[in-house]
Amino acid sequence: MPYEKIARRRFLQKASALVSASAAKVPLAAGQSPAEDCCARPGPSMVLNMDTSDFARLITLDPAHFHAALVQKQMVPGVAHRVAVYAPLGPDVLAHLKLIEQFNNRPDNPTTWELDVHCSPHSLEEMLAARPGNVVVLAGRNRIKIGKINASLEAGLNVLSDKPWIIRSQDFAALEQALATADAKGLIAYDIMTERHEITTLIQKELVNDPEVFGHAIPADAERPAVFMESTHHILKTVAGEPSPRPPFFFDIFDEGEGLTDVGTHLVDLAHWTLFPNQALDYRRDIQVQGGKRWPTAITLAQFQQVTGAAAFPSELSPYVHGDRFDYYCNNQVDYQVRGVQVRLKAIWNRESPAGVDFHHAIYRGTRASVEVRQTEREKYVPELFVNGIGAENRSAIAAAVRARIESLLSVYPGIAVEPAGNELHIAIPDRFRVGHEAHFAQVVQEFLKYLQSPKSLPAWERPNMLAKYFVTTRGVQLSQST
Repeated sequence: MPYEKIARRRFLQKASALVSASAAKVPLAAGQSPAEDCCARPGPSMVLNMDTSDFARLITLDPAHFHAALVQKQMVPGVAHRVAVYAPLGPDVLAHLKLIEQFNNRPDNPTTWELDVHCSPHSLEEMLAARPGNVVVLAGRNRIKIGKINASLEAGLNVLSDKPWIIRSQDFAALEQALATADAKGLIAYDIMTERHEITTLIQKELVNDPEVFGHAIPADAERPAVFMESTHHILKTVAGEPSPRPPFFFDIFDEGEGLTDVGTHLVDLAHWTLFPNQALDYRRDIQVQGGKRWPTAITLAQFQQVTGAAAFPSELSPYVHGDRFDYYCNNQVDYQVRGVQVRLKAIWNRESPAGVDFHHAIYRGTRASVEVRQTEREKYVPELFVNGIGAENRSAIAAAVRARIESLLSVYPGIAVEPAGNELHIAIPDRFRVGHEAHFAQVVQEFLKYLQSPKSLPAWERPNMLAKYFVTTRGVQLSQST
């Protein structure tokens, strides 16, 4: 058949008609749904200090989560406007194309992406045969993701992949192989760690690493860890008054992972990135995973139908189905030490948020002060940063040290300030720095492009710390499953 160029809008209309039956059963949302105004907001302006030639040519492979589209939420200098998409024809790819189209058609700073779409059940093989770009973008379908990463790297393609890269301890060797292949071939294999760009986390890191403010981490104590973090996500999210759907495969822990091996990846990354900035960790020597716990969130059949649109629990979930109740083992706790610092992390999925947002809590306990991010009703569910000096006799000196550190950051974050909050200090942060989770993707792409243009500039600690991170998540879940 001769090649026929078709308009993207006409393609979407025809493709939507072809899969309308399956779309009625499997919602178009991929893994999670973006914020209600995801497509309307262009995100903050980014300026890259680099050549604007198109040295990055993206290939989106099997998008099954909206994070794949967020990589393209903003046009970034250095990235070619034309992007290849390889995926089976179905709800996942249609959801991806819909988001890209909405980015292109938004009234404020629209994008100008052009897509070459290839729909085939053999998407990986056809992509590897054609290799129409030099950067493979991956998001979703977590269990099989590392195989696609390794195949892409073996073919000489760079990889920009959403977390998690692996969800099982038995795949750890495949992760090591992927990073070794990237090293041997001079490629960039980069994990999308958006939470490093959250403003409260950035300032928390600065304060924890100021000895005059923080001192050093308190001695190891399993009952009172030096680091405690808890991330609470929510299954049911409401957009424009309607439940935002999730596909049934989202609930298959063998396919998508448990809480710790998914969103918990960010928590482990932040703990190491904050405690040991610019330092390489050796998972064999520096980390001792002590134990893990897991517990389910119970979901009734009616609730499952509400969030997925499916008529019944799929057979893959049968081991955890009891009558009309499904035990979703999405909650984990892990306890471990990293270079002698005691850490406890919790990844939690509740059914519905009281505020329509997910929550983050992180406290670092030092010998001089604790530095804490809280996001409760008292903070109106907005992440806020507090410092609590240890000992009344030290508080004035610690307060002076906090003010000095914040003043040193004004050139980077103008407008941040220190204000009293009872016995604590509150770090006031202007709204312009609270750009949100979706905007952080442009910041990650910016970093990736710098490394792509100059591979030797990739920090030496990134790859060993990636191994350390996934060692904790997979080992923690492994231990939790045996208890």
